[in-house]
Amino acid sequence: MADVNRGNRPLSPHLSIYRPQLTSMTSILTRITGNAMLVAALLIVWWFLAAATSPDAFATADGFITSWFGDLVMFLSVWGLWYHTLAGLRHLYWDTGRGYEVEFAEKLGWGCIGGSVLLTLLTVALV
Repeated sequence: MADVNRGNRPLSPHLSIYRPQLTSMTSILTRITGNAMLVAALLIVWWFLAAATSPDAFATADGFITSWFGDLVMFLSVWGLWYHTLAGLRHLYWDTGRGYEVEFAEKLGWGCIGGSVLLTLLTVALV
């Protein structure tokens, strides 16, 4: 039988009372960085293929990758690589059955975020 009160009830969890958790946001960010690194890898493959094809093709690819937008994509892909690496280490730690306490899991999440920013800045400064 149809629920006649269905339209009068709030959604669960309702957007006005739901606060996203750091662990869920870092999990989503891990998936986003994984896909973003794939896009950056395709750009690099395009650059290599263009270099092997012709000087005109290479000039086009090199012009794109060395533009401000290409620099931004490459910078963010370095950050994504570090973030994805640290998040993978966090998951390896969780696979041992430790670190599931909420406070500690949040510290690990902030560690992934802060560590990836620090390692990105160090990488860009040193390279």
